[in-house]
Amino acid sequence: MEKLIPKPTWIKMRPPSGDNYTKVKRSLRSLDLHTVCEEARCPNISECWGMGTATIMVMGDVCSRSCRFCAVNSGKPSLLDDEEPERVAKAISGWGELRYVVITSVCRDDLQDGGAEHIAKTIKAIKAHCPKIIVESLIPDFKGNEDSVKKVMSARPEVISHNIETVSRLSPKVRDARASYEQSLQVLEKINRYHIDPRIYTKSSIMIGLGETYDEIIQTKADNKSVSSAQLQTSTSREIYYT
Repeated sequence: MEKLIPKPTWIKMRPPSGDNYTKVKRSLRSLDLHTVCEEARCPNISECWGMGTATIMVMGDVCSRSCRFCAVNSGKPSLLDDEEPERVAKAISGWGELRYVVITSVCRDDLQDGGAEHIAKTIKAIKAHCPKIIVESLIPDFKGNEDSVKKVMSARPEVISHNIETVSRLSPKVRDARASYEQSLQVLEKINRYHIDPRIYTKSSIMIGLGETYDEIIQTKADNKSVSSAQLQTSTSREIYYT
């Protein structure tokens, strides 16, 4: 049995509490919704939920992939719940003055389109119920399927993101074998090539602390920038976030 290593003494976590935290949790449980905040064991859950903000994870809580950095359960996902998009929109509308929401998902390699249509329906439902909310859609790689990328973008989220996750050298070590650094770059390139609205921003994120070097981080930024076409760089944002 693997021995659990305790967290460093300098990491301080307060027990989740507060009226807003309770309100968000009660809403999510009553509507049978999942969040990456819980599934990935995020230490900031109390702070974010306390402000009425959560990253909702659609298409279940079991991922078809098994990346080594991720705490989400992996295995055989359940059938899609066709009513989930409306429940997501209902939950968000009940959280009050929310300005920005992130919709992410597990990977669904068992589905022909990787769940792209389901994600698009969720975005549309949110916009129908909460037209003033900025929606970010954090998508999987859909095995590089361009039609799946187009489906999500056609729902017109204000931000569409796909995480490069880590530097090229470490990608095979920490990500599922079906994912790759090159495939993620191709997905970001497809997003920019099929840019139907200049107001849609593109975003990617990278984790640090996995053994990467400074030069590798800089190269990752350069690689991300290289997949943005020249004519789009004046009207869209290419950002890399570090966690």
